[in-house]
Amino acid sequence: QVQLVATGGGLVQPGGSLRLSCAASGFTLDDYTIGWFRQAPGKEREGVSCIMRGHGSTQYVDSVKGRFTISRDNAKTTVFLQMNSLKPEDTAVYYCAANQALWNACGVAVRWNYWGQGTQVTVSS
Repeated sequence: QVQLVATGGGLVQPGGSLRLSCAASGFTLDDYTIGWFRQAPGKEREGVSCIMRGHGSTQYVDSVKGRFTISRDNAKTTVFLQMNSLKPEDTAVYYCAANQALWNACGVAVRWNYWGQGTQVTVSS
């Protein structure tokens, strides 16, 4: 019953913007930390951004800081990743994931229990 659905990807020119959405089905997100990850061909998956349960603190990988913004809607059913000033190196499949860790929920050692299917982001001229 638990599902995460990632949408919003597409083809955009360098400097353009996209907004990715991660919608929860079967549960609400108020007690879940949500992370965005991406994986480009031939590269390992990397964490992009994270919004923590509870206080809602956010984290970003250095390469996107200042360009991407993670947020949660008022109903706590959807987490967004606003992607501005996109660069070709942002091209990847983007995944959202959720965990229920009580602390260090955005840390590298956390287990992500639920995953969305991924949405393709292509930044190209």
